[in-house]
Amino acid sequence: MAREHIKRWKIGDVEVVRIVEINAEQIDSSVMYPDGTPELVKRHPWLVPRFATPDGQIMISFQAFAVKIGNRRIMVDTCVGNEKHRLAPIFNQLQTSFLDDLAFSGFAPESIDTVLCTHLHLDHVGWNTRKVNGKWVPTFPNARYLFGRTEWEFINGLVNVPGAEVDHLPDSLHPIYEAGLVDFVEPQHRVCDELWLEPTPGHTPGHVSVCIASQGQRAVITGDVLHHPIQCAEPGLKTNFCADHDQSQRTRRDFLKRHQEQHTFVIGSHFCEPTAGWFVPHGDVWRFEGQEKS
Repeated sequence: MAREHIKRWKIGDVEVVRIVEINAEQIDSSVMYPDGTPELVKRHPWLVPRFATPDGQIMISFQAFAVKIGNRRIMVDTCVGNEKHRLAPIFNQLQTSFLDDLAFSGFAPESIDTVLCTHLHLDHVGWNTRKVNGKWVPTFPNARYLFGRTEWEFINGLVNVPGAEVDHLPDSLHPIYEAGLVDFVEPQHRVCDELWLEPTPGHTPGHVSVCIASQGQRAVITGDVLHHPIQCAEPGLKTNFCADHDQSQRTRRDFLKRHQEQHTFVIGSHFCEPTAGWFVPHGDVWRFEGQEKS
């Protein structure tokens, strides 16, 4: 069980709960970044021990966020999912306690009314469905699934592209569409007064982050505008997974500057514990200062 990794934060009257699927996986930085090396990681000693190892490996988590706003119950991204065939061994045929942990935290699948996907990569949409009697069915049957229209067109457009990872379309995306549960939305869609989408393109064309505001407090769930805190200090670092590297770099630097100036409480979609904190200026770049208690 991953219940020991459940974290809760309050942004005014809004509660955000972290549900972990894969926690603090240690990887070589070159898996994520083509220019990643142990030496690059070790240039930033503030990453150790929360986000990197002393020998220069980075640590990354795969997690989702459940949001409570009054009577609303909203999922932001849905991780990888169980029993799904994936090329990457870390994701293949998982058997995790994700749904039990979600229910334990107060978010039974039937209670979810909205599912938001920051983008439609496989590690953000997996629990959109679960296997029942050999068939992929919606995990959250009472929810509307909000997909970016640009994202939908982009990911479906990769079906015939050599080397594109689209195994998740038939098991995690198309069953939702075929069930009539999808609402296509624009990148600045407002879900309610307290929660709306912020366009952060580059990683994918329609990528969004999720903004929250309540009682004068602000927060943002990053999505993959940055995957790891090292990109605060190295905002120009390219990833192996972005559709448009130049756009990603511009978006990331603007995102860091904007939310640092607004003193936004930042919840990193792939950040290990403490996961949430603040962007702090450090010369002409930034550091991530995590909130150690939640």
